[in-house]
Amino acid sequence: MAKDVRQSAEQLIGLKHVRDIAPYVGGKPISEVAREFGLDESKIVKLASNENPLGMPESAKKAMAKAAEDLGRYPDSNGFELKNALATKLNVPVEWITLGNGSNDILELTARAVAQEGDEVVFSKHAFAVYPLATQAVGAKAIEVAATADFGHDLPAMLKAITAKTRLVFVANPNNPTGTFLKASEIEAFLQKVPEHVVVVIDEAYNEFLTPEQQYDAIAWVRRYPNVIVSRSFSKAYGLAGLRIGYGIAQNNITDLLNRIRQPFNVNSLAQAAAIAALADSAFLKKCYDLNCAGYAQLTKAFDLMGLSYIPSSGNFVLVKVGEEPNAGAKVNLELLKAGVIVRPVGNYGLPQWLRISIGLPEENQIFIDALKKILGR
Repeated sequence: MAKDVRQSAEQLIGLKHVRDIAPYVGGKPISEVAREFGLDESKIVKLASNENPLGMPESAKKAMAKAAEDLGRYPDSNGFELKNALATKLNVPVEWITLGNGSNDILELTARAVAQEGDEVVFSKHAFAVYPLATQAVGAKAIEVAATADFGHDLPAMLKAITAKTRLVFVANPNNPTGTFLKASEIEAFLQKVPEHVVVVIDEAYNEFLTPEQQYDAIAWVRRYPNVIVSRSFSKAYGLAGLRIGYGIAQNNITDLLNRIRQPFNVNSLAQAAAIAALADSAFLKKCYDLNCAGYAQLTKAFDLMGLSYIPSSGNFVLVKVGEEPNAGAKVNLELLKAGVIVRPVGNYGLPQWLRISIGLPEENQIFIDALKKILGR
């Protein structure tokens, strides 16, 4: 009897759409791989999570050390100094900025603010895994639109998928994990036709890696369209992944909603201090960009020599096809782990024959290349 009651209670706990969520799984930590395969941590190369291979800039480390002296007090809930620094850099009102515990926080806050059960959220196939998670968490219906032949967003098809029930559209540019890029003219044409009742998130977590020819002014769209929010991150190019900080830019009608539901202290003091310093460190950002360009050339040249297909990427990673077998990605990934190289299998993105490789330091890239050659017999 007691067992039956307990089982009934367990079934009642939690909403069904929450229980049905498959939790997000991040890249394997170095320590876990070392334990699992009996390897020396110092010799393991991690190219799985699109982290900055240069780590945190010295400017951010110094700012964080100073901020650590006052950790007995709560952080500034409104992020006054960081918001002002961003407002100045982006030339927008301070009131248009929302700080998040990573840009992931901005994506989830937006879903919570505008969508609920019975609503629809549109995004592309092969897009960031958090989009369906954020959608399901609020009980909304996910509308996944087929990608283009080159694995990118099909904006005309996404536009056709919008209905009276649609409340939110996620557009990643560049997209993770494919690295595909949408031209400004394509996004502009899309935004012009999106109904006013639909909020569009332009997710620019990898914006800093775009070439000068690819750069565009997303903030201009925020000024022009009250239903647009741009999300960005300090985790990638700025090297602050472990501090979890990102931000959103939108007009007051959206930021007001986000601030009503975000946690009061969702960005800690160390993250705010480090982000202010990193934002001003243009030399570090340039160094990261140059390293990424060189690393991309190093990896793609190796893929060409091995005869492997890959998707041209505008981010700090490359998606490469490692076999024709249905589960080739998982098989090669396991062998790479045994060799002390951590990359990202993307079967959960509908790409079971592919692996996503984060661009690392030249020597890290070479260790991966040598391991892949050996595994594939190339």
